[in-house]
Amino acid sequence: MVLDRRSFLGKVAATGAAAAVVPTLVLPGRAQAATWKKRLTGADLDTNSRWRVAGTDLGIPYVLENGSIGYLLGDTFDTPWPEGPPLPNDWRSPVMLRSNIHPGAPGGVVFDSAARVAGNGRAPELMHNGHNGIGIDGLWEVTVIPNDGISFPETGRQLISYMSIENWHSAGPAGPHWKSRYAGLAYSDNGNDFIRTPLKWWNNGTNTDPFQMWTMQRDGEWVYVFSVRSGRQDGPMMLRRVRWDRLFFPESYEGWGWNGSDWGWGRPCTPILTGRFGEPSVRRLADGTWVMAYLNCATGNIVTRTAAGPDRVWTAEKVQVTHWQEPALYGGFIHPWSATGTNNLHLMVSKWTRTPDGRSTAYHVSQFVGTA
Repeated sequence: MVLDRRSFLGKVAATGAAAAVVPTLVLPGRAQAATWKKRLTGADLDTNSRWRVAGTDLGIPYVLENGSIGYLLGDTFDTPWPEGPPLPNDWRSPVMLRSNIHPGAPGGVVFDSAARVAGNGRAPELMHNGHNGIGIDGLWEVTVIPNDGISFPETGRQLISYMSIENWHSAGPAGPHWKSRYAGLAYSDNGNDFIRTPLKWWNNGTNTDPFQMWTMQRDGEWVYVFSVRSGRQDGPMMLRRVRWDRLFFPESYEGWGWNGSDWGWGRPCTPILTGRFGEPSVRRLADGTWVMAYLNCATGNIVTRTAAGPDRVWTAEKVQVTHWQEPALYGGFIHPWSATGTNNLHLMVSKWTRTPDGRSTAYHVSQFVGTA
């Protein structure tokens, strides 16, 4: 069992725009939709020998302004896991590796470069990080964790949504959960150096703000933002939208809400789903199908849903990866080059296993392939 931010206990039920769903526990031996393809990071791989990316997590893929794929990594070390040894172990977050290889290729994802590096060499973090100290805004910051990325070919600009982590063990009525201080946006105009904007979507004192962990998907002039609470708590999933060129203007975000008789935009947000969600990932596939993935914290499984549009009804959960396949998993980030059809859904899945006394035994990202 993984504690603090990797905890996955709770229950999930769907309400609002989606049909009610009460998922069942998946037993050992039950056939699963997705299969393991390869491990992408580790001390024994070229991610370490080339860029000193050994122990790391997340691997959130998004399309860069040049059409290739950036993979956002969270807390990253040059040792196999966060506690070393040895120490110090070059803690960085976030870090980006890049690839132009289609994930469906026989060899899967192969990284070819790292942001802020010319060729091989240490991959530095993309933006300022307080690292258990005073952050860029004068507030205590444990670390900066990326949630998603998006790019705009019209301007060459990239944006990263992130959380400033206040602590990993925030007490509460449902037990300890990690707590973000706020969600923020950072931008880059050169694809390497990201600047944290002054914009902050503040968490509250009870750690229940539902706009902390963002995933973003553009469709035409609009960017759709799905968000949940930090800490993998019970709570709602919210949906907002904003014009792509107005992301830096909080007053321009429109909520998707229920007014008692119908759903519509420009209203206070109404939950589109409720449950205990891990980090969400939403992508629009080439044929117009929308796919959502997240860790179901009741079952410990990575699941997906599909819909005809961001504000349409989402299907019931489909199990993609179970904790029997990959113990202590989390993430489940959808590759934007995924497609409908058998074995065309590509997921980046994190794993962090530890012994009862807290010593890590695995901390890495793997690629899984399934069907939406």
